[in-house]
Amino acid sequence: MEKLLTVEELSKILQVRQSTVYKWVHYQYIPHVKIGSLVRFRSAKIERWIEQRAKKGRKTYKLYP
Repeated sequence: MEKLLTVEELSKILQVRQSTVYKWVHYQYIPHVKIGSLVRFRSAKIERWIEQRAKKGRKTYKLYP
């Protein structure tokens, strides 16, 4: 079984404040697991969540429209 990440660990990985992670959990924006009153995160699901939000760049770059 994979190790579950804490809010503190995830906030360091994503480089956001812990309060932001808690807010995302509250609004069910980020995949999480609740164990009693504790919130934990599966690293594989977080990686997929990040990949789904990645923006693809343009194929060509136009200097002037």
